[in-house]
Amino acid sequence: MRALASVASALLRLSTRPGTKLRHPRPSLFPTMVLPHQTPYVTPHILHKNYAQAFDNDQYSNLIGRDLDYFSQAGFDMDRIQIKRNAAPALLYEDAIRNEGAIISATGALINFSGKKTGRSPKDKRIVYEETSKDDIWWGSVNIKIDEHTFEINRERAIDYLNTRDNVYVFDGYAGWDPKYRIKVRVICARAYHALFMHNMLIRPTEEQLADFGEPDFIIYNAGQFPANRFTKGMSSTTSVEINFKRMEMVILGTEYAGEMKKGVFSVMHYLQPVKFGQLSLHSSANVGKDTGDVTLFFGLSGTGKTTLSADPNRLLIGDDEHVWSDTGVFNIEGGCYAKTINLSAEKEPDIYNAIRFGSILENVVYNPITRVPDYDDVSITENTRCAYPIEFIPNAQIPCVVDRQPSNIIMLTCDAFGVLPPISKLTPEQASYHFLAGYTSKTPGTEDGVLEPIPTFSTCYSAPFIVLHPGRYAEMLAERMSKHNVPCWLINTGWTGGKYGVGKRCPLKYTRRIVDAVHSGELLNAEYETFGTFGLSVPTHIEGIPRELLNPSLAWADKGAFNKEVRKLAGMFGKAFALYEKDVDEKVRLAGPHI
Repeated sequence: MRALASVASALLRLSTRPGTKLRHPRPSLFPTMVLPHQTPYVTPHILHKNYAQAFDNDQYSNLIGRDLDYFSQAGFDMDRIQIKRNAAPALLYEDAIRNEGAIISATGALINFSGKKTGRSPKDKRIVYEETSKDDIWWGSVNIKIDEHTFEINRERAIDYLNTRDNVYVFDGYAGWDPKYRIKVRVICARAYHALFMHNMLIRPTEEQLADFGEPDFIIYNAGQFPANRFTKGMSSTTSVEINFKRMEMVILGTEYAGEMKKGVFSVMHYLQPVKFGQLSLHSSANVGKDTGDVTLFFGLSGTGKTTLSADPNRLLIGDDEHVWSDTGVFNIEGGCYAKTINLSAEKEPDIYNAIRFGSILENVVYNPITRVPDYDDVSITENTRCAYPIEFIPNAQIPCVVDRQPSNIIMLTCDAFGVLPPISKLTPEQASYHFLAGYTSKTPGTEDGVLEPIPTFSTCYSAPFIVLHPGRYAEMLAERMSKHNVPCWLINTGWTGGKYGVGKRCPLKYTRRIVDAVHSGELLNAEYETFGTFGLSVPTHIEGIPRELLNPSLAWADKGAFNKEVRKLAGMFGKAFALYEKDVDEKVRLAGPHI
């Protein structure tokens, strides 16, 4: 026993050495080492009828009520499992710490880990090929077909796994802040961390709404701890993320990355909004002026600055990632934000930094085991470190997250790894359609498995991984709305300047913020412009506070020959990528791209 204590003491000293960072959760290291002075002891008078865990059993079982039939018919063993429906964040904290090795950060956020998968697995995403939706789906490398029988096998596998768990968590919430267009979503999962994540990301119902929730419109079965059978027809690995639009269900196997649930809901809204409601769903952030009421939409993929730039202290945040441009205005799809935390600081992003408190989840973030202070600069687990928090944690949030006013500006964000595109360009309507369909950016490290450095990519509608219908349908709806409401469009490059990745540097955030301010103030509507060569873009010659050479990349590069080479290379990539859509667009749109 003395030897065991000595080993435990040595391990403890090693793990708590000053400067040590905990890179992976080790929940099993000490619970098996119960020493005499560590014997658990509960004061007898605490064990009464209101003792928390005993109360939880009755409280959350009773909440199911009329939904018992649903869970029984779905295949859940109600005699064995305990279902916790819409559990309080404090209870989910307790379960995540007790059962999953989570810890509480110095600011009160829950730190947890997603395991092997620290990003989305787009190659393992499938959509069921069935008669109700097959003619609307844009089939191909993004939306890969799977048959109904295989879906049923994986659905059964997920439910069988959930039946082996002591606790099954259910969260019922809404997607979409406008009651006319929202859907009811039910999440069923086995990790408290996943339940808290969706508690933050969906719109949380009131007690009255929850009591009258009724049948959900869409259900997620998340059994991500359990692998798919890779020998099942249609499986490419032990990871499987599948959506069935006829059943309005999603099944997750083989990945515990919480973002799969978020994007699953977005994919469903990307289908339902245009097809069922006739509204335009967008991968964008949005904010509104406090005094002027002007609305701006920010399009862009992960890592382009949607979350950062829309969290503006001078404006109210409608949302940071997913919106619908409706006939009456703009509304957020989500009830929370899923912000990247790499290199996060209170100085650069104070709203996001301060939102990391009790109720938030830090995902795959390294922390100091002594102080429990997160290290946002440490990327040893992944560069795709994240925080999920309710949108009301942002002091400037527009609650409810809906504005009955049409947009005043559209900003298309790109992260150009070649350092070619200007930091700001004013687009013609045809150029706006062209760049929306092309959706050029660079995938940044950690956003997806295997991305270790920026990779130039063309993600149509700035939304290719989540797009469901043909891109032309979204682009046509966007062009119609922009024309009807006379909305100007701007292309902002938050990527590299003065050289490509590895040579130049990323455009300083303070300059990008100044550019966005100039858009909001109307300053750029009356600016002088020059034409940016091969790409035919209109670039302002002067913005107060921005170096002249930064505005025009040809001036920022020291090596003009290298610059011209990169311009031709990127222009060629645009031409090749846009060839997929040439036959489906007007000639004016085809001619709006770069000319070599």
